[in-house]
Amino acid sequence: MEPASAVARALREAPLEGLEALIEASSDDPRATVASAVARARRRLERERADRERVAGLYRTMDGLAEGGLAVGVDEVGRGPLAGPLVVGAVVLPPEPIVWGIDDSKRLSPAARERLDARIREVATAVSLVWVPPADIDAHGMSACLRRAMGEAVSACGVEPDAVLIDGNPVHAHPRERCLVGGDGRVASIACASIVAKVARDRRMVELDAAYPGYGFASNKGYGSASHIAAIRSLGLTPEHRASFCGRFVD
Repeated sequence: MEPASAVARALREAPLEGLEALIEASSDDPRATVASAVARARRRLERERADRERVAGLYRTMDGLAEGGLAVGVDEVGRGPLAGPLVVGAVVLPPEPIVWGIDDSKRLSPAARERLDARIREVATAVSLVWVPPADIDAHGMSACLRRAMGEAVSACGVEPDAVLIDGNPVHAHPRERCLVGGDGRVASIACASIVAKVARDRRMVELDAAYPGYGFASNKGYGSASHIAAIRSLGLTPEHRASFCGRFVD
């Protein structure tokens, strides 16, 4: 008989596709360690099945909004921070394979975002990122920068979309845009766009933390935390700050 610890490990590490069969094969094992592992595996199976149904729903919504045609999902990261770039992501997904686990990037752990970013880039028909530096935001305003960046991100995908699906309110970035509030948690390609944009921007903020120590960019990602505002007041602004966002924190 296989050691109980080995059976428990197999149940813990088994991929979803083989988990149900492994549970059934182990369910009559009288050993307490195995029985506990089977119970945990059953709960995991239920959770993962429910999550797969959720993700399948994101794909169905995407397909419905595009009326069966080609959809580009678009989302931005970094609209509100005091420092760092605005990043717009655009993603085109094929019907298969499905990228399981996708969601609004804000609901995912950093590790999950990194894993999904890699998977999205493997699977997607097209992925594009457009970066808007703080100086452009100061010069032209957020709305104009967002509109231009979203249009550029769609163009960079190199496809002629039947629908451009954007998270949030109307941007008027593309004649075929369809905007959905909360779209990053409702539409597969928008969720993927939010993930790739978030991962890229977070990596950049870690780089900026090394270039401009004292502001906590690696942890606050440029947002206006109390410690970040205190650093602005004591150290002043960097070239990566949006001066138009920081007027009340500087003399």
